[in-house]
Parts: sequence; C-alpha cells; structure tokens
Amino acid sequence: MRLRDLSPSAAILAAFLTIPELSTAFYLPGVAPTSYKEGDKVPLHVNHLTAVGSQEDGTLRSVLAFDYYHPAFHFCHPEPKAEYVSESLGSILFGDRIMTSPFELLMMKNQSCKALCTSIFDVASAKWVNHKIAAGYALNWLVDGLPAGQLIEEEVTKTRFYSQGFALGSIEATSVHLNNHYDILIDYHTVSPGQYRVVGVIVQPSSRSSTLGGNGEGAEGSRCGQGGRPVTLDERGQTEVAFTYNVLWYESTTAWATRWDKYLHVFDPKIHWFSLVNSAIIVVFLVFTVVSILLRALRKDIARYNRLDNINLDDLSGTSAVDDGIQEDSGWKLVHGDVFRTPGSPLILSVFLGNGAQLFVMTGFTIAFALLGFLSPSNRGSLGTIMVLLYTVLGFIGGYVSARVYKSFGGERWKLNIGLTPLLVPGIVFGTFFLLDLFLWAKESSGAVPFTTMIVIIGIWFLISVPLSFAGSWVGFRQPPFQAPVRTNQIPRQIPPSTTYMRPIPSMLFVGILPFGAIFVELYFIMSSIWFSKVYYMFGFLFLCYGLMIITCAAVTVLMVYFLLCSENYHWHWRAFMTAGASAFYVFLNALIYLVTKLQLGGLAGTVLYIGYSGLISFLFFILTGTIGFLASWAFVYKIYGSIKID
Repeated sequence: MRLRDLSPSAAILAAFLTIPELSTAFYLPGVAPTSYKEGDKVPLHVNHLTAVGSQEDGTLRSVLAFDYYHPAFHFCHPEPKAEYVSESLGSILFGDRIMTSPFELLMMKNQSCKALCTSIFDVASAKWVNHKIAAGYALNWLVDGLPAGQLIEEEVTKTRFYSQGFALGSIEATSVHLNNHYDILIDYHTVSPGQYRVVGVIVQPSSRSSTLGGNGEGAEGSRCGQGGRPVTLDERGQTEVAFTYNVLWYESTTAWATRWDKYLHVFDPKIHWFSLVNSAIIVVFLVFTVVSILLRALRKDIARYNRLDNINLDDLSGTSAVDDGIQEDSGWKLVHGDVFRTPGSPLILSVFLGNGAQLFVMTGFTIAFALLGFLSPSNRGSLGTIMVLLYTVLGFIGGYVSARVYKSFGGERWKLNIGLTPLLVPGIVFGTFFLLDLFLWAKESSGAVPFTTMIVIIGIWFLISVPLSFAGSWVGFRQPPFQAPVRTNQIPRQIPPSTTYMRPIPSMLFVGILPFGAIFVELYFIMSSIWFSKVYYMFGFLFLCYGLMIITCAAVTVLMVYFLLCSENYHWHWRAFMTAGASAFYVFLNALIYLVTKLQLGGLAGTVLYIGYSGLISFLFFILTGTIGFLASWAFVYKIYGSIKID
C-alpha cells in the first residue's frame, strides 16, 4: 500500500502506532513495489565505488568515491551506452551516481558463466585499480532498488545480516587480485501465482583467470575458470581480464515490505541503550540540580528584594536588619539597570539566532519524519532531500526570529538584517561546500556535485528561501519588540573582575562538554555510517538524544547566566550563545580524534575534505546549540527580572 492511498485518519493512526517503537525507525515503503513474471527482465543498476574498511586492519583509507564507469576501472558498458538513472536531489548531494549496466537478470532464470566482455588493463590502470583494492574499495549495485551486498555473521551475537557493497578485489600476502567474476544470488517472494518480487540480493565476487569463447560464453563452460589462478593486474605490462557472472534464484518467505530488515543491523544495541540511560540519568540529575539551586536561590532573592522595597532603610539605620542581609547592593538585582542593555554586534547575533531557530525546527521535523518511517532507506536520498526542502521552507521562521530579536535589541539597520539573515550563514555553508567540491572535481571523484545541481540549489535558495525569509522579516518587524521588565540606565556600570571559572574560555569549555556528552555515542554511529557507507536508521535513539541535548543546553546555560549575573556581569547575551555553542568545539575535536584513530587518509585531498566537512557540521551545530542556549537564557532573564519590584 502506498502512502498516498491512506486516508488522513488512517495516516494519523499509523503515525501514533509507531511512537512506542522508539528504538527503531518504523518502515513505510518509500517506493511502490514492482512485481515480475517469470522471465521478465529485472534491472541491475550500478552506483559509485566507495571505500569501506580496509581488509588489513579495518581502517578507512579514502573518503573519495568514483564512478563505476571511470575509464581506469575498465568495467563492461551496456549497449549502446550507459545512461544515468533519475535520482532525487538528496541522492545526488550524497554522491550517488546510478547508471544502467550490461547485466541481464531474468526472473527465476538461472544463468551460468554469462560473459560480459574482455578488457585490457594498461600499466596506469593496473596501478590505479591495485591501489583502490588495497584501500578497500567496494562496488555498489542495485537490483530492483535493493543494494547488492554480502552475507555477514556477527562474531559476538552470531546474527547474520547483509552488508551493502562487495569488494573490488582481495589481497593475499603480497599479491593483489581483481574480482572479475560475480555469483549473483537473488531471493524472490511469491506474491500471487505468476507474480514475484525481489526481496534479497547477495553477490559473491571472486578472482578467476578465464577466457571467453567465440560465442561469448566462458571457454571453460559453466565453471568460468573456477579453481584456477586468480587475476593479478601486471603493473609492468598489459593484462587481459574477462568479466563473467552467474545468476541463481532462491524462493524466500521474506515479504517485500520487510526486505530491508536484513540490511538494518545494529552492532551491539546494548551500547545505544546504555548510552541513552546514562545520558538520561545525567540530564535528570543536572536539571534537578539546576532547578533546585535556582528555585531556592531565586525565591530567597526575590522575597528579600521585594521585602526590602516595603521597608524604609532610613528607619532601619542602626538596627540589625541591614546586617542580616537585607541590603540592595547584592546579587543579580544590582545589574537590573544594565541587564537589558543592547549587546555588542546585535546584527550578527540576531542573524545567527534566526538561522539557529531555522535549524532547530528543521532538525526536529527531520528526525520526527525519519522516526515515523517516512524517510525509508528504499527511497534513496530522501533524508538529504527533506533536509534541503525543510530548511528552504522554514526560511520564514528564520527571518521572523531574526527581525523580532533585532528589533528588541533596538537595532536600526533593519534592511541589512533582512538581507543578511538568508544570505550570511547559508552563504558560508554554500561557499565552503563549493570549495570542497573543487577538490572532488580535481580528483575526478563522483562525489563532486554536478554544476547543474549547483544551479538548482542556488535557484531554490534565491527563489524560495530568500523570499520566504524576507516575508518572515517583514512580519517580524511589524510586531512590537519584547519589552524589558525594567528600565535600562543611561550610564553603564563597571563590571568587577571575574573569578577564573566565570571567565569566557573556562566557562565555555566546562559548559560546552555537557550537551556534547548527551549525543556522543550517537554521533559516533552517525559518523561511522557517513564515512564507512553504512545505513543509519536508529532515529528513535537519535530523537531521544536530541531531546536530551536540548534540555542539557538550556539547563547549563541558564545556570551559567545566573552565576554570571550574580557576579555583577551583565554581558550575558553573547556569553550565553557562545557557551552553549562551545559544544561544537567538542564535536570538531571528536572528529579529529576519529580521524586519527579510525581513518588513514594518506592524501591531502582526503584529509582536507574530511576536516572541511567536519568543520561545516560543527559550524551548523554551533549555530544550533548557541540558539538553544540563548533563547533559554533570554526567557530566564525576562522571568526573574519581571518577578521583582523596581522603583
């Protein structure tokens, strides 16, 4: 059943039924199933080649992907030529380059030693391919939209699952062998008499020195060189390689709707649960501590300040009332005339806050959609597509928040605010993305986003996102500013020297590590899925971790601002934003540690790409967490100063 066939009430009911299953992403098919009759042609499409863990030590040796039909690989082309398969925007951005292939798969028709072609590898191509084999590159095929993989058994739990992709070649001692024969094992499910669907694909590659006969079949018959010596590409001369394949069909009880379950494997789910419980306990303890400290301290302070306003201090001269602590010049009330003073660089701060609010809502909606199963892995690139579209549509929220905050700061350059909100942060992201793309173009990597796609992104940006942001800014500037509950003094008071732990750098480092701790484990799995080309689908855990991170960000930043005001420092605006955003520093530091421990990127291009993309993610995380911390602190400051009586 397709999603559009559901009635609204049924769709809502289905959504609610998925909520209890927070540990997994409920699967709703992303594409309509295709049924085949016996003998029908089943499409086999080829995607780019990506590096996975090295066969020697499991480390990642490259982050570059290459087209399947890169000239150096000498793979067989279909007749008359290979054609691109239409893809979504997110699929293209994530590097997919899906094309047709010369493989002929006929439903339920076994084929033995089917020949593809014979290719000649010269010296340069041999060196290139041998280097890619040593780096652990894998082929990525799609049969009826399902990734061709290899059957893996986990050592600890003995669980069997499919891993996406299969090795380009193998290494034995000092010899490098190219896999030129493929045993394609396909599982099919009988839907009804005469109607069949593909529910599983395994490819067992091997290296076999064989030749093709005059009829295009393997000269050795159905064995295709099985048991012979493997293919070794000669780096000092030419090497002739014959590509062949077998096709075997097996009936399966697996239904089409659950065919992805074999690919969605979690390595030791106890780690996720332990991390989640651990983070939840820390967050509960932290929030309880913050609330108890603030409630006790604030209730005492507010009661004391308000009691003081009802007492004439002149009548208490010489009594013990002042000695008992009823005095005006103490605590955070002392800076009431300066706490709502306009911060430095209000324009930049308001622009960051607008984009942060936009990111906050986009991230929440994206994780929620993925949690409910609407971003199915069978619909390739749906995650990237929905992120781009949501950020574009939510430009209205970014413009509104930026304009409203800037007006409340008393800013006067409203035209500049309207222009910078949709241009500054997206411009930084796009500029960095474009520069990194130049490295991919220089390396002839398939990960390089095509120029036409760049034009499409710019068109979406300027034709949809920017006008929506302008509309949000127009509405925001028409709204009244947030009125401060107390008056601001004309002359700012001096700020006394701060203690060591309240200085900017120490406070940022101390507070920033706590939100990072809430997402540390999930961040590790996300990075592994990105760089090792694995499927990440634990959006239930991610949803909970995102909520814990929001609570942690708000709690620790509010506590830091309270201590800052108690120390008579009223410059809290940028401190709140920077302190909460400091968790991005730990995200980037974690990426560098991951680079040292899990990756061995020998070339400059790979290292620059990894650090560049990690820095880009950290920058967006900085904007997101900084906005959460600032808005929580702003609400807190308004609340406490609105609760006291000021003459």
